[in-house]
Amino acid sequence: MKEEKPIAQNTNELFHPSPEIIAQANVKDPEAARLEAAKDIQAYWAKRAEELDWYKKWDTVLDDTNKPFYKWFTGGKTNIVLNALDRHVKTWRRNKLALIWESEKGEVRTFSYHALNREVCKFANVLKSMGVVKGDLVTIYMPRIPETVIAMLATAKIGAVHSVVYGGFSVEALHGRIEDSGSKVVITADGGNMNGKKIELKKIVDEALQRSGAPEHVVVIKHLGIDVMMEQGRDFWYHELMTLPISKNGLKCETIEMDAEDPLFILYTSGTTGKPKAILHTHGGYSVGVHATLKDVFDLKEEDRWWCTADPGWITGHSYIVYGPLIAGATSVMYEGAPTYPYPDRWWSIIEKYGVTIFYSTPTAIRGLMRFGESWANRHDLSSLRLLGSVGEPINPEAWRWFYKIIGKEKCPIMDTWWQTETGMFMMAPMPAQPLKPGSATKPFPGIDADVVNAEGKSVAPGEEGFLILKNPWPAMMRTIFKDPERYVKTYWSTYPGYYFAGDSARKDKDGYFWVIGRVDDVIKVSGYRLGTAEIESAFITHHSVAEAAVIGLPHEIKGMAIHAYLILKAGNEANDTLVDDLRKHISHELGPIAKPEKIEFVTSLPKTRSGKIMRRVLKARAQGMSEGDISTLEE
Repeated sequence: MKEEKPIAQNTNELFHPSPEIIAQANVKDPEAARLEAAKDIQAYWAKRAEELDWYKKWDTVLDDTNKPFYKWFTGGKTNIVLNALDRHVKTWRRNKLALIWESEKGEVRTFSYHALNREVCKFANVLKSMGVVKGDLVTIYMPRIPETVIAMLATAKIGAVHSVVYGGFSVEALHGRIEDSGSKVVITADGGNMNGKKIELKKIVDEALQRSGAPEHVVVIKHLGIDVMMEQGRDFWYHELMTLPISKNGLKCETIEMDAEDPLFILYTSGTTGKPKAILHTHGGYSVGVHATLKDVFDLKEEDRWWCTADPGWITGHSYIVYGPLIAGATSVMYEGAPTYPYPDRWWSIIEKYGVTIFYSTPTAIRGLMRFGESWANRHDLSSLRLLGSVGEPINPEAWRWFYKIIGKEKCPIMDTWWQTETGMFMMAPMPAQPLKPGSATKPFPGIDADVVNAEGKSVAPGEEGFLILKNPWPAMMRTIFKDPERYVKTYWSTYPGYYFAGDSARKDKDGYFWVIGRVDDVIKVSGYRLGTAEIESAFITHHSVAEAAVIGLPHEIKGMAIHAYLILKAGNEANDTLVDDLRKHISHELGPIAKPEKIEFVTSLPKTRSGKIMRRVLKARAQGMSEGDISTLEE
């Protein structure tokens, strides 16, 4: 008897926004906004660019004479700091809170736009005194503290290029990134707090620099107060440098005028194999893109308290902790530590304490907190929240509903965003004034033309799985891979010439809503059927005993590929053969017999990036006894 084909998600389930949400929305008719932008994409992005300040307006909105090396707002003069700080300190916003920071131990520091600008100017002068000039590379390897934001802004202010390396990376990963970028200065801290543990960052920097051509200077923030080795002539304490009369201008430092296409930062991201790629972004288009998307998707208002739980070391942190909120003149919350320290209600207590109105996190984090049940959230007043958001990998419907019901109290729409390090900004996301489908990233942002195609590049029918492509350039897009333009063309623009290939599989339903299934290399072909890992994992999580799931495909003599599942159980559930049988029956019921796993293994953790994406290729490598390749982006 022929086995049944797995069913897709429920594409008819709709959650409609309340009249109050629609009435206050920045974009009251998202469909009309998309249609209007599609009529003239360049005119649309020019209009969005007009919302920002420029030293000199652009001559050309889009230069596409050297595809795929697109350029935006050419001839324009700007600097991201012009819009993130300079324009605000000339207005009433100078006294508005820019940043509220809480350490894992409970220490609180706040910065108004005036105070943040003062610190940025002081540190920009420090960097200049060290010989850092326009175009130089600065590596930032830090915990989640305000000085990370200050260092990024100070680097950009003087026209240098920052390379932020996540503070959980290993010696080898840091060494490789410093060496590849040719950094002139490394900025770090003595250490950071995470889950009650002290992470000794300066020690890791010292080991990394023993393996490479050392940068000229290392600046060290005293955060934990632990003893560290300070090399004479190379290493300097941040707090000492910030009190020295380095510049005759004192607390002032002019922002360097940059061409719109001048580099702003590089950020390393792993491919499926091999050496990490350094993605390069520029000042002009990136500023326009992150501001437009944050303002429209998260409906940002002056009175909002915005909290993105990511780390500044990832693109989510760059775009929606640092630059996007500051350009918008928002007040951001930043927390140093783990969501479950010392108890699983730490995040909910922070929302209550600071009156957070918009909360943006990852499906992995949400699923992790689901394991502890509803009571930890229900003991806190979360009534300040008006919008929720999801980022990282596709959010499974079960986690979506929990997030909506328990955290949002069924009144907060969830903005499920799909985008990449390479795109710089949201590519697909809902807006608050439109109906939502749990598990769907909804539709492309205005000015973005996305499609789902087959192997020949032709659009597939509604409901059919295919490959996700972007058919037109956008302002915040990466410009190239640092030092490797050939890899840029080959990786992103060669599979479907003329189109950006995202590397994800997806389907589009009859209403035009997009459902991202997962990475193309995360699709399992069993007996001729293509099964998305995200779809199978979502089915596992609908079982009452399962908190998190990861599935991979391994070679099988008969089926071609067989499904192997790695599950984390909710507290109070016992792993045994009876549960395994029950789970296999559950998957068969949810997706069809073809999706039944060959093997189920119960684990206590999964290999994940800090942004929450499960690294399934690492699971594959471990299962087959092969090299794990580049694992520098692993959280642990």
